[in-house]
Amino acid sequence: MKKMLDYFTIDGEIGGNQDWFRNVVMHVGGCAAATACDCCIYFALHQGQTHLYPYDAHHLEKEDYIQFSMKMKPYIRPRAGGVKKLEMFIDGFSNYLRDVGDHSLKMEGFSGEDTDTKASALIKAQIDAGFPVPYLMLRHTNPEYKDFVWHWFLCYGYEEKEDDFLITVATYGEATTFSLKDLWNTGYEEKGGLIRLFRN
Repeated sequence: MKKMLDYFTIDGEIGGNQDWFRNVVMHVGGCAAATACDCCIYFALHQGQTHLYPYDAHHLEKEDYIQFSMKMKPYIRPRAGGVKKLEMFIDGFSNYLRDVGDHSLKMEGFSGEDTDTKASALIKAQIDAGFPVPYLMLRHTNPEYKDFVWHWFLCYGYEEKEDDFLITVATYGEATTFSLKDLWNTGYEEKGGLIRLFRN
């Protein structure tokens, strides 16, 4: 079983790209804000929630995305230590939703301390329901994941295999596929986790 959400591209890149940001703080630490921006664009395109994105979602442009990231910055601001808790993302994004008049989109955290089996079930249910999944990874013992350490990114696809569960994520304008079990079991005590998005 395999399912991929109908994601979006900007200037040929998958989703938005933090490397585009000209603001130094956002360029270095704007991954959480970028993940929220990507969620808004996805919902504007595919769920009719056009009020979430202040530009034309059907004509996505790099410059608009950069400006949008600066609108999101005060809500999910880069800070010392990063947006390292699920609650920081939830609180900031909830405030943005409130200010743009959206009272139906809700979210709750799913701790990285839970099992990869439960995480795969949540990701499958979310994507089956048409919701991408914000993912926070803090540390990892495997150097293969160095570009995803202390980083927010967005999961928009999965594939169930007989002995594995693969996820496809977007960040830095690229799509990457991982074994969730390998990614989830970081080898560190300090965990990240997932955000479950849903509507009332």
